[in-house]
Amino acid sequence: QVHLVETGGGSVQPGGSLRLSCVVSGSLDRDYVLGWYRRRPGEEREWVAMMPSVGLISYTTPVKGRFTLSMDNGKKIAYLQMDDLRPEDAATYYCGLHQGGRRYWGRGTQVTVSS
Repeated sequence: QVHLVETGGGSVQPGGSLRLSCVVSGSLDRDYVLGWYRRRPGEEREWVAMMPSVGLISYTTPVKGRFTLSMDNGKKIAYLQMDDLRPEDAATYYCGLHQGGRRYWGRGTQVTVSS
């Protein structure tokens, strides 16, 4: 069984930074896609950044150049470094894993951006 736990959310002013972490417990398959998603109030969940086990990391256009996804494979921790945060980045951020035909989600971590 795979479990995902996100941490690192908080409240920052516009222009600030946060680093989110996603701890993956359980086994990672050879082929998987791990990503960060967010849900803003009143909106559907949307993808933010995605990393296949083999291949390039991709980012949704609004966060390109500001967010960076990385992973410590040994510790099975995925990170989302978020810089130059804007009010429109405020959301609940989720870590998601797709492998073996199944999708796993964490419970999310809240990010607030306001002055």
